[in-house]
Amino acid sequence: MSGRRIRRGPIGFGLSLLRILRGRPQIPPSLRDNQALGVILNRRSVRRFSHEEIPDDVFATILEAGRLAPSTVNLQTWSFATFTCDSWQVTLGGQIPFNAQRAVMILADTHRVRQVLQAFQETPLVEHTVAVMNASLAAMNMTVAAETLGISSVMLSDTGRSGLLDVGHLEECLALPPHVIPIMTIVLGYSRVGRPPMPPKLPLEAIRFEGRYVETDHEVMEAWMAEMTAGYKASHPRSSLGAQLAHYTSKIGAAEADLRAMVLGEGAGSPASSGKPM
Repeated sequence: MSGRRIRRGPIGFGLSLLRILRGRPQIPPSLRDNQALGVILNRRSVRRFSHEEIPDDVFATILEAGRLAPSTVNLQTWSFATFTCDSWQVTLGGQIPFNAQRAVMILADTHRVRQVLQAFQETPLVEHTVAVMNASLAAMNMTVAAETLGISSVMLSDTGRSGLLDVGHLEECLALPPHVIPIMTIVLGYSRVGRPPMPPKLPLEAIRFEGRYVETDHEVMEAWMAEMTAGYKASHPRSSLGAQLAHYTSKIGAAEADLRAMVLGEGAGSPASSGKPM
């Protein structure tokens, strides 16, 4: 099982864009009327929001979906930093990206559980992985709940210095204790645009295997990358996927150093080297 066969030769911009526009979730006919499936499979990231405010009870329900997410041994290794437009300005400066009306920063948090449980003292990588895994489940629960309530969203790892690539900056802005690490921000609001096309997704046969791992056909990956490049150019005419990846690359080194300090206690500025309690 090596994935679908793609004809050899370069994939043109027009063909790649056409494939994106034709992309649809693969839903069996017998399940196409299932409303819950429709919400999950048709959710899209939105980057243009209206000025309409999200009611407090709606936002509280979105947070409740995060609170009730599954987690390893029910450890609930997450925290949610919530923002209105005003509190974002005070805490982080500027506006919530894309004119969104609310934001939730998802943090992998084992600081709280360490008060009563010492399971991870000698295994920082396991601790961090568990925390990120659980917090990510909470984040996905929130985006699905928001979509159900007519609220659109997008997950940010960099825009507005709001995610993983700016963990050191956020640690300072939010006065975070050890073992509380920002991983992403979800910004939320009412969309100003229709549902965007489905972004390029690898076919199921390229990501699924039974038994032993199977390498994905290189031509499948080339076709996917061509679609990624074309889709980014169509949605960002003044930029390119390469430019965006170069921007990320320029920040990865600092983010890596900050994470090593925060997770492993490495580096000159880390709690371990400065005498701060771990």
